[in-house]
Amino acid sequence: MGSNLQESPLKLAFSDIESARQLFGEHNDHLHRIAEALQVQINTRGETVIVDGDPIAAALAGKTLEQLYGLIQGGYPVYPNDIDYALRVLSADDQAQLKDIFLDTVYITAKKRAITPKSPTQKAYIDAMRRSDIVFGIGPAGTGKTYLAMAMAVSALQKGTVDRIILTRPAVEAGEALGFLPGDLTEKVDPYLRPLYDALHDMMRFEKATSLMQRGVIEVAPIAFMRGRTLNDAFIILDEAQNTTSEQMKMFLTRLGYNSKAVVTGDITQIDLPAAKSSGLIEASKILRSISAIQFVFFTHTDVVRHRLVQDIIQAYEKKEKSPSPGDAPA
Repeated sequence: MGSNLQESPLKLAFSDIESARQLFGEHNDHLHRIAEALQVQINTRGETVIVDGDPIAAALAGKTLEQLYGLIQGGYPVYPNDIDYALRVLSADDQAQLKDIFLDTVYITAKKRAITPKSPTQKAYIDAMRRSDIVFGIGPAGTGKTYLAMAMAVSALQKGTVDRIILTRPAVEAGEALGFLPGDLTEKVDPYLRPLYDALHDMMRFEKATSLMQRGVIEVAPIAFMRGRTLNDAFIILDEAQNTTSEQMKMFLTRLGYNSKAVVTGDITQIDLPAAKSSGLIEASKILRSISAIQFVFFTHTDVVRHRLVQDIIQAYEKKEKSPSPGDAPA
């Protein structure tokens, strides 16, 4: 790609017509998305893009377009949400290289969609899972903690580096008192494990996932089912770990057997335990931090990969929690 940069307006020439078309988006939707986010004006003349507005914002728009163009030429299909992720990454660090993040393919789903990290923290999380046998992913909802762990697990199973996947989470506000619920045991616990099923079915066809579960190659169960077991040759994911008790967390972590990996995910701002119980996730993050072979990765609202409003919602709640309400002020 050749680019001719001027102070104002900024001009970028993209020589590959097909790549430029993908970069601009249908009806120039990608360009409109960048212009709206950065409050700049973006126009096109053929394959040339003209960016006008605040010099800093225009430079960021130009850098974003150049790097996205490079991704497209590297075979990466840019979707509208990728525009948001790219802007977020480059706004935080204008020296960041999107190709080092977006082109790190973790897994290709049954629908031929590539699962890749979308932020530097997600990339660090993926790398941590590759290097370490126990990884903690801690942060708010929507940051890809469980989804990326699931992608790594399915990838490991397909490559034959593990023989099975075990997915677990606390049920019914971290307890296992399920007797009052109607139905058999499966019907009682399934609603609490549903997010794990959803992620799994997003990775592979329903029929294949069902077959693997029937054969015990993939197991989805509440954490109480882990007690007394030794889990060898497995990729184990403990989800919603903020709702484990100290005893449950210790029990889970000591199940790890030979050639196994464990990934623990949770959001310490959404603890449902009774007031008298302390979170096993919070305790583990304090007790185990000094063990170098255990990796801790902390996500923030900037890593949210759901609807763009989710990031704003998390930020608003974080702001409220940090500032006392009028009712909290001393009389």
